[in-house]
Amino acid sequence: MSESVVPGVSGLSLVVPPYRVPLAQWCEWTGNPAKKVEAVVGRSFRVCGPRQNAYTMAADAVLDLIDRYDVDPADVGMLALGTESSTDNAAGAVIVRGMVDQALGARGQAPLSRCCEVPEFKHACLGGVYGLKAAARYLATDGRGRRAIVVTSDIAEYERGSTGEQTQGAGAVAMLLDTRPDLFELDLSRAGSSSAYRGVDFRKPFARHFIADYARDTQRPHDFPVFNGPYSTRCYIDATMQALGHMLGRTGEGYDELLQRVAAVICHRPYQQMPQQALAAAQIWSWARDEARGELDDLCESAGLDPDRVRAQVTATPDLWSVVQREGLDADPLAEALGAARAFRKSARFAAWVERHMSLGDEIVQDLGNLYAASLPGWLGAAFEDAHARELDWAGQRLLALGYGSGDAAEAMELRVVGHWQPAAAKLGFRQALAGAVDLERHQYEALHDGADPQLPEVAPARFEVARVGERNEPRFRDIGVEYYACHQA
Repeated sequence: MSESVVPGVSGLSLVVPPYRVPLAQWCEWTGNPAKKVEAVVGRSFRVCGPRQNAYTMAADAVLDLIDRYDVDPADVGMLALGTESSTDNAAGAVIVRGMVDQALGARGQAPLSRCCEVPEFKHACLGGVYGLKAAARYLATDGRGRRAIVVTSDIAEYERGSTGEQTQGAGAVAMLLDTRPDLFELDLSRAGSSSAYRGVDFRKPFARHFIADYARDTQRPHDFPVFNGPYSTRCYIDATMQALGHMLGRTGEGYDELLQRVAAVICHRPYQQMPQQALAAAQIWSWARDEARGELDDLCESAGLDPDRVRAQVTATPDLWSVVQREGLDADPLAEALGAARAFRKSARFAAWVERHMSLGDEIVQDLGNLYAASLPGWLGAAFEDAHARELDWAGQRLLALGYGSGDAAEAMELRVVGHWQPAAAKLGFRQALAGAVDLERHQYEALHDGADPQLPEVAPARFEVARVGERNEPRFRDIGVEYYACHQA
């Protein structure tokens, strides 16, 4: 009988563009309250340069991961890309591979193994988690004895003046997976999933590029999403709770028991307060399903809510998209339940929970901005780096990871920290990756965002960049729109 294998992650690497927009500065430009924006969102976000994209950042992160963890390229049997910022609808991770091979060759090193799978995973911000699970399954089956790299890379951009503008960001996180990992194991038998079609939650339909009202004030092609904020928040809470419920049903424990057992909770984090909404909602959902009525009743009484309505909304598991189609976008079948969650967030008990479960890595990720698929891996790496810096005893500890992708799906996973995690955590370098940022002036940010000549401050050249875009469209040779990449530093 073959030995049981529980794959996991042995290392992570973070890459962000050098150009930064501090939110306090952005608030001065736009007239928004800095204190409130920073409390809700974070401190800053990064912006890509004119010749950077999701592929160049991904290649940079993969090459850094190879160097940081001394990976033999011949051992890599899967290179997976999780992104919603692709610029090619046919190829994905193989583009990243091409740049990495080019850089390795410039050093006189062998390329990645020719026997290497190169899939791309797309489902909004959840593509990286799906890639992570696929890589773990690969290593547990036909990929035993090999290694896998999952790189998450995205550019979150929103139209200037929109409600999402302060939640922008750009960056990539690469993860190294092994059958005997050096950071944490990923036991998929203790994972939970959920998905449901949610219509107008958060979309990037191709047709929008041909509609006059789309990005009318910009001069370059943009990937601005179509989204509906309050509705998207309801979708996020519902999907996350369903995935967590599926996970707890498989493990046979309650939410309170889980929260007492795990050392940290790591979530998809497009902005600072969204994970807190999930943690508060999870407690309300748990109380609503518990036959013991005391704590939920007391909370609802103090908040002026009907506990029976809260219980009914939680247990009904409404089809949010059907409700919107029938009653309109403002219809909220979770109004009382989410009201209870907001009330719980104001409690001292909840503040203590956040400090205990969500404080690790917080100082780092407040300067990451929204990284879409790289958001959860970014916080995960930051938490491990912070735990190592604080010299925490994490050997054998369990972590709860909650991933989410608008449109609409979620994943709940339990991670087990291995006993020898410290040496791998010491190599992470997330704080180092954020160093040396160049803050943009207002005119530079707006020009770069809108596609005008940005006249950017000088920075060290990026390791990879888009050198040119093909223009030939002839019968014997066509490369129109194909991006060609250059490697400047190996």
